Amino acid sequence: MPGLMRRIRAGAGRLRLPRTRRGQRRAYQAVVAATVLALAPATWLNATAGPRVRTVADAPPAPVAIVFGAGLWNGVPSPYLAHRLDAAAALYARGTVRAVLVTGDNSTHDYDEPDAMRAYLLRHGVPARKIVSDYAGFDTWDSCSRARRIFGVDRAVLVSQGFHIRRALALCAAAGVDSYGVGVAARHDVTWAYGGVREILAAGKAAVDALVRPDPHFLGPREKGVAEALR
Repeated sequence: MPGLMRRIRAGAGRLRLPRTRRGQRRAYQAVVAATVLALAPATWLNATAGPRVRTVADAPPAPVAIVFGAGLWNGVPSPYLAHRLDAAAALYARGTVRAVLVTGDNSTHDYDEPDAMRAYLLRHGVPARKIVSDYAGFDTWDSCSRARRIFGVDRAVLVSQGFHIRRALALCAAAGVDSYGVGVAARHDVTWAYGGVREILAAGKAAVDALVRPDPHFLGPREKGVAEALR
C-alpha cells in the first residue's frame, strides 16, 4: 500500500500545471486546440447537413425513403425505431415517397432488423411490394453506400432521430445520394442523451468515411428491389 501511494503521488506530481505564465498559456492553448479539433467534425455535420433537415409535413418528394435501423426489443422494433417507421409510413401515405428501403443489421440468424421493420410497415399500411430490405446496413456509412451502389438510389428522404439525421445526410451525400432528412422527435430519456453523446464521437468516423469512402463491410451484387418497387 505505501508503494501504491508513492506511485499515485508521483503521478499527480507529473500532472501538475505549469508554474510560469508562459507555460500556463501554452497549456491553455493546447486544451483549446484539442477541443476545437474534437468538435470540428460535429460542426461540419451541422453546417453541411443542417439546412436539409425537414419534417414529415414539409419533406420534398423523392422516390424512396431510407429508414435506418435502431435496435430490436424481443424481436420487434424498439420505440426509437418504431418512431422512424411511423414517419416513413406517413411519408408513403402522403405520397412524398413511392417506396421504402429499410436498412439494418442481420449479421446473425436470431437478429433481423430489416424483417422486423418490414413487418411493422406492413401493419401500418405500406404494401409489401413497396418495401425493400437491405440486410447488410451494419452502420450508417454501409447503409448509405449500399443504397447507392447496390440498390441504385440517387435521391431519397432519410428517416432517423434528430440526433442522428445530420450524420446520415452527410454520409449519404458523400455516397452519392441526394437527400433530405426527416428528424423524428424523441423523448429526452437516457437513450436520447446517450445518442447525443455518441453522435459527437461518431462525427469523427463520419468525416473519415466521407473523405476516404471505403467499401461497405459487405458489398455483393446489385439488386433490383428498389427499381421494381418504383415501377
